[in-house]
Amino acid sequence: MTDADQPRWKHDGVRVISAGALDGGSVPQTPGMDRKAAIDFARAGAQKLWAGTVTIHAGAKTGAHHHGPLESVIYVVKGRARMRWGEALEFTAEAGPGDFIFVPPFVPHQEINALADEALECVLVRSDGQATVVNLDIAAAESPEEVLWVDPIHR
Repeated sequence: MTDADQPRWKHDGVRVISAGALDGGSVPQTPGMDRKAAIDFARAGAQKLWAGTVTIHAGAKTGAHHHGPLESVIYVVKGRARMRWGEALEFTAEAGPGDFIFVPPFVPHQEINALADEALECVLVRSDGQATVVNLDIAAAESPEEVLWVDPIHR
């Protein structure tokens, strides 16, 4: 059987991107974090999503930014994430290993590693094949308001 006889799925089916093959060079960066792409259009042919990793060093925080019209999901693998968001980063919430964070389109936000002695490691997924990042110059509120999320389905 030749390659032409092989089912189309052989080369157009499942793709595995190993941890050592993540790409940090083609991903827009925000000060304070290291993003690496795993799945995008260029690397895997993804049409409707982008996925990768982010590491924020112990005690570090990112610059304020948003991701344009994209929805973002952050899954905390290791460490403690403190998120700030809003026009003046006036709201805050924290997440730990196993927690998911949803960031709607155009929401100004900042990721902070809440731990001084451990890196924050997360998996990112966005709703487009490109990694849109718009870095912002925001004067942050001095005392952000803590927001506890209430699931509207399971109140």
